[in-house]
Amino acid sequence: MENVRMLSTLGLMGAMRSLSSAFEASSGIHVDADFAPTLALLKRLRAGEAADLVILTREGLDEMLGEGRVVADGAADLARSYVGIAVRAGQAYPDIASEAALRKTLLAARSVAYSRLGASGVYFAQLIVRMGIAAEVNAKATVVEQGFTAERLVSGEADLAVQQISELKQVGGIEVIGPIPHELQTPAVFSAGRMANARHAEAADRLLRYLASPDVVPVLRQSGLAP
Repeated sequence: MENVRMLSTLGLMGAMRSLSSAFEASSGIHVDADFAPTLALLKRLRAGEAADLVILTREGLDEMLGEGRVVADGAADLARSYVGIAVRAGQAYPDIASEAALRKTLLAARSVAYSRLGASGVYFAQLIVRMGIAAEVNAKATVVEQGFTAERLVSGEADLAVQQISELKQVGGIEVIGPIPHELQTPAVFSAGRMANARHAEAADRLLRYLASPDVVPVLRQSGLAP
C-alpha cells in the first residue's frame, strides 16, 4: 500500500482521523499522520523533517509558500476554527456571553489552562492583554506547552480550558460551554499544501483534492470546525 506522510496542526486531529480512514478505503493510500501545533511543525519542517502534505494555520502555510517549501499549486483553505472555553463535565457553566462576562469569569477562575504554542494560545495571550487582565490570569494560569488543554480539567489542575473548539472536543469528560464572543475572535483558518520535496507527490495531491472537496464538510462540522 502506498504511504503519504502528513503533518497537521492539532486543530484538525479529530476530523483527520475519520477523513484519513475514508480516504484510505477509497484510494488504497495509507495516511501516516502526525499532529502538533503549527509553530512546532514549522520548526520541524525548517529543521528538515520530511513530509508530503502539511496542514497549518493560513499564516503558517503562507510562510512555507514564501520559503518555497510548499508548492502554491493546489494549496487550499480547508476549515475555519473558533476558540472556545470548556469546563469539566458536570460543572456549572460560567457566563462567557459578553466581554464583561468573560472578564469576570476568567478573573474568578482558580486556574485557566491555555496552550503556549497553538494558535489558540497565541490568540488568548493577546486577548487577555487587550482586556487588561493578563497579569491576574497568568499568575494562576496552567500553560500547556503543546497538546490538549482540556486534559487539565480532567486532572483537576484547571477549572477553565481555552483552545480551538475542535481541539477541546478531543478530550472526554469535559463540556464545551461555547465560543469566546465572536466580536473578540479572529478565527483561525487551517490550510493544506503539498511539500515541494514530497516523496509521494501524486498521492499527496490526491489527498489534498479530497480534503478540499465538499464530501468532507459534514465531518468538519461534526468536529467543531466551520468549512
